[in-house]
Amino acid sequence: MNQEAIALEPEVKQYTLSILVRNHAGVLSHVAGLFTRRGYNIESISAGVTENSDITRITIVVSGDKRIVEQVVKQCRKLVDVIQVSSLKYNEAVTRELALIVVKADLENRSKIIEVADIFDAKIVDMAEDSLLLEVTGNIRKINSIIHLLTPFGIVEIGRTGMVALKTRSSIPALH
Repeated sequence: MNQEAIALEPEVKQYTLSILVRNHAGVLSHVAGLFTRRGYNIESISAGVTENSDITRITIVVSGDKRIVEQVVKQCRKLVDVIQVSSLKYNEAVTRELALIVVKADLENRSKIIEVADIFDAKIVDMAEDSLLLEVTGNIRKINSIIHLLTPFGIVEIGRTGMVALKTRSSIPALH
């Protein structure tokens, strides 16, 4: 591939979208369907009722080039039950995810796993003879880091919520 061809390829980035919708059955499916029809893989999706029980916030993380993501955002705004769509910039939002991680833990390695958990402020929420169930909350980098460090011990199971995000209210960039 020559240098000109490389320069013409669109830059693929990760985008975090915050979408406020009316709290009705099927709305999440309609919103997710827009991304599916465009061939985007949704990397993370979460939805929950806001401070107003009639409104749900959907947070979607997707990778793609800017032009296509902008088109999907415009189409999303046209959906009947969509109230607002925002693309959140990394330094203007606080993002969090929760992960539950079951790790093999025998008497030999249990204390080492607890040390890793302490470094990441993870909580031990269940303990069995041969495993520990950890709960960790943080940004995606923190979640991925603890998973990486726990992998050598033997991860049995992982459950992740998907990212939630809110735009910061101050003019100071978000501390992640």
